[in-house]
Amino acid sequence: MASSNNVTPTNCSWWPISAMDEDGKITDGEESQEPGADCKPSSKDRLVLYHWTQSFSSQKVRLVINEKGLICDERDVSLPLTEHKEPWFMRLNLGEEVPVLIHGDTIVSDYNQIIDYLEKNFVGENIAALIPEAGTPLHARVLQYRELLDTLPMDAYTHGCILHPELTTDSMIPKYATAEIRRHLANAASELMKLDHEEPQLTEPYLSKQKKLMAKILDHDNVNYLKKILSELAMVLDQVEAELEKRKLEYQGKKCELWLCGPEFTLADISLGAMLHRLKFLGLSNKYWEEGSRPNIQSFFERVQKRYAFRKVLGDIHTTLLSAVLPNAFRMVKRKPPSFFGASFLMGSLGGMGYFAYWYLKKKYM
Repeated sequence: MASSNNVTPTNCSWWPISAMDEDGKITDGEESQEPGADCKPSSKDRLVLYHWTQSFSSQKVRLVINEKGLICDERDVSLPLTEHKEPWFMRLNLGEEVPVLIHGDTIVSDYNQIIDYLEKNFVGENIAALIPEAGTPLHARVLQYRELLDTLPMDAYTHGCILHPELTTDSMIPKYATAEIRRHLANAASELMKLDHEEPQLTEPYLSKQKKLMAKILDHDNVNYLKKILSELAMVLDQVEAELEKRKLEYQGKKCELWLCGPEFTLADISLGAMLHRLKFLGLSNKYWEEGSRPNIQSFFERVQKRYAFRKVLGDIHTTLLSAVLPNAFRMVKRKPPSFFGASFLMGSLGGMGYFAYWYLKKKYM
């Protein structure tokens, strides 16, 4: 089980390498049964990442993996389907959220420590180093902006903008999501309490999760709190805009692509790019950098979206919601189909909706 520093060696005798079979099918009894030994293959070089596609922390880890060009077996743990509340997953990371990385006999369950672990253990001539060599000015600058951007309350921005869409412009989140997230948050506490009774040995992590949940409900639904943190976000973006302007002056006349800390693409750029993508999705880009308000940030965002890793992990901004909803819908039907006819009809309908939605969005935005 994970230790206090979230990096733990284990004999991997009790957790599943995946909640799915190799062909992507949900395994039988995954909701209630404790998985047996399934540590395959046994190679110590194998990377397995438990994540959710729309989790901001998961996105940053996946961006690091792809920018470094690492081969990783990615396993989706759906938060909308509450798979992160299953006992097997709670044992895996002591109640923390996704992502969780497994490398051989090691489990790392904090996203920042996952990134540090990958940067430390995967080095080489053909592997990108995202944190510059210690002792250099570039190293200090990267650490400065990593810390600054990591302190931003992205979950509060996300939940707050969904609950208070009046503060956003051109949000890509549908209106029904406001009622849905309120329902989800209201039910989550009782669901955790039920699991606590069913799995008494996991009392401490479950109660911890309940407390965090209640705190989120109170804070993220407070419009005054949301306005306060959005005002603080503006000051951070002012600092980022000024830093990008410094790079232009520092490398004026030189033919090189400029990023936040210099001509090299670093972890600071991953943090900034992922943050801007999320803010765009929430409907905050018009307020914070479009329309010429922060031109350097706008230019950075346009360039970072063209990188292969960003296109692979985050996809097109206009299809983000579609990519989150359809896989969960298919998995829910496959897990508990009402009947052969009902399941077939629903699967066909979802497939048809997905097909037409894809071509509509492609025609409109791509």
